[in-house]
Amino acid sequence: MFSNLKRVVTLTLLASAASHSFAAPAPVSDLGGSNTVNTTSSASNETDVQRLERLLENRNRVQLQMQQQLDDMSLEISNLRGQLEKSTYDMQQMLQRQRELFIELDKLRSQVTNPAETPQLSDSQPEKTGTFSSDVDEQTAYQNAVDLILKKRDYTGAITAFKQFQNDYPESSFTPNSHYWLGQLYFAKKQDTEAAKSFAAVVAYKESNKRADALVKLGDLAQRNNNQQQATKYYQQVVAEYPNSASAKLAQEHL
Repeated sequence: MFSNLKRVVTLTLLASAASHSFAAPAPVSDLGGSNTVNTTSSASNETDVQRLERLLENRNRVQLQMQQQLDDMSLEISNLRGQLEKSTYDMQQMLQRQRELFIELDKLRSQVTNPAETPQLSDSQPEKTGTFSSDVDEQTAYQNAVDLILKKRDYTGAITAFKQFQNDYPESSFTPNSHYWLGQLYFAKKQDTEAAKSFAAVVAYKESNKRADALVKLGDLAQRNNNQQQATKYYQQVVAEYPNSASAKLAQEHL
């Protein structure tokens, strides 16, 4: 009887141990499942980070391109603004030179068309005794040269016409004026060497009413070519020889 009781106790202990033995793998299975979820979640998180980095990189690249385009446009606008300012300044200078030229040409035209200011020869005087020819062709040639400036604005043609006039009528009373207007035309075109020759030719005529203006223009040419000493000499000569003239006042402003 005692042995039967011992057998029952032994079997009970074995059954209890077996029950614990079969229940033990369950936590292992849960642990394995937990690892699988964590691994999938980690892989998913890494993909999102890479996608975010790629988007940020693309955005930065686009921003850099836009900034470069803005910088290029800003530089181009600055260049255009500089060109516009230079063109505006050059235009103002050209208009000022033309304005001065037209004022003087208007004065000249009034002198040419006013008979009271035109020297006349008596019938008993031969044409070659004076510096003025009563030949109508001479006056027409001179007037045509002036009209090329006043009416047609053909400055290149006017230069050719005045030079031809000087060749055809070297002793005309209009010769000093023709040199002066050639000088003005060359001055406006910035052909300084030719302008200086023409104004110097005017200065050689001591009685010319354009002599003082020609001296001022010689001073302006010297100043434009950075020869201040020579410019001052011309301006002082104008003030000394023509103290009460408008040319002297203009020269005084440069001294």
